[in-house]
Amino acid sequence: MITQIGRATAINRPGQLEVSESNQALDTRLRGEQVNRWERFCRWVTSTENRIYIGWFGVLMIPTMATAAVVFVLAFIAAPAVDLDGTGRAISGALLDGNNLITGAVVPTSAAVGLHFYPIWDAASLHEWLANGGPYQLIVLHFLIGIIAYQDREWELSYRLGMRPWISLAFTAPVAAAVSVLLIYPVGQGSFSSGMPLGISGTFTFMLQFQADHNILANPFHQLGVIGVFGGSLLCAAHGSLVTSALIRQGDSPSGWKKPGWAVRPNQTYSFDHAQANQEKLLWRGMRFKDSRSLHFFLAAFPVAGIWSAALGVDMAAFGFDQFSGWSAEGYRQKTVVPTWADITTQANLGIRAMKSSPAEPFPLWLDAVSEEVSENGLDTDDAPRDSRGRACSPGNMPVC
Repeated sequence: MITQIGRATAINRPGQLEVSESNQALDTRLRGEQVNRWERFCRWVTSTENRIYIGWFGVLMIPTMATAAVVFVLAFIAAPAVDLDGTGRAISGALLDGNNLITGAVVPTSAAVGLHFYPIWDAASLHEWLANGGPYQLIVLHFLIGIIAYQDREWELSYRLGMRPWISLAFTAPVAAAVSVLLIYPVGQGSFSSGMPLGISGTFTFMLQFQADHNILANPFHQLGVIGVFGGSLLCAAHGSLVTSALIRQGDSPSGWKKPGWAVRPNQTYSFDHAQANQEKLLWRGMRFKDSRSLHFFLAAFPVAGIWSAALGVDMAAFGFDQFSGWSAEGYRQKTVVPTWADITTQANLGIRAMKSSPAEPFPLWLDAVSEEVSENGLDTDDAPRDSRGRACSPGNMPVC
């Protein structure tokens, strides 16, 4: 018994330990209450125990991706027609205007806007912002910020878990492809109107027009991209089949089917040496990897490098480096191209390019036609045919006089 200021305190009572534990729990709770809300928020954001990791880049990713998704759905359903060419001819891609899920799209920003940053508050009214294709720029910019933040969020999670950042590095390939198509190409062409329409039919139309303008199929970097994507798919399929054929059987079964090793015990699931031996028989002698790590690194790096190359090919086309692809439409028009199978592709490119030529603004054509007629017939410009409003008429063009 210990005497403290006129009172006795027993230290060996049966309930003394429980009192001590309750005091510790009380102190822990008090210290938790002393932590401010910002500290608790930081711990929650960076905690790897959450069902879905948030991270600081996730704080940026979630609102930007949500904004892009909501605006895309609204624009895809009910956006008004957009003056895409800046000539007054409106193009509609909304479902409420008669499109379906295949033909519907978010039409790019008008050529009248060019590359200017065009937020809602920069327009005179909401109707003007919609008519000039403002939703497209809003969706694209928020989407690009969102996917870049997602890629950095993968790096952040790998860092928290003590992993290497290879997952984030691999995701830079689709990020590079999206940035090339949605941002770099419009910048190189001088207007967001050259961007890809956000829809199924719009995507394929953009691909056809891109081929017609730049002959991207002949670009060596695009060819490397095709090799990387399709070659990577082939190699992954071959690897999966080889691994499946080299699974280590565990025990006997009357049906002849054996459970793989991971379903029985945490041992080796397949024979890497047998898989590589079969790979040599399928491909050629000496085509094998020394270990599983080098094999899986190659399976990941091959398609990633291919997509990087394809994105670089789009960047080249954006800034007019088409001559490196060995194709020139002007040379074909001069009949200097050696007749090959590539001539069919060139003819298709020229045909698609001609289909895009829009008669929305025929005034220069009228002027040229009238000038040719005056020079051929020796007429004065005052004697040229005119319509009821006094405008010069051109044979074969509207308005008909």
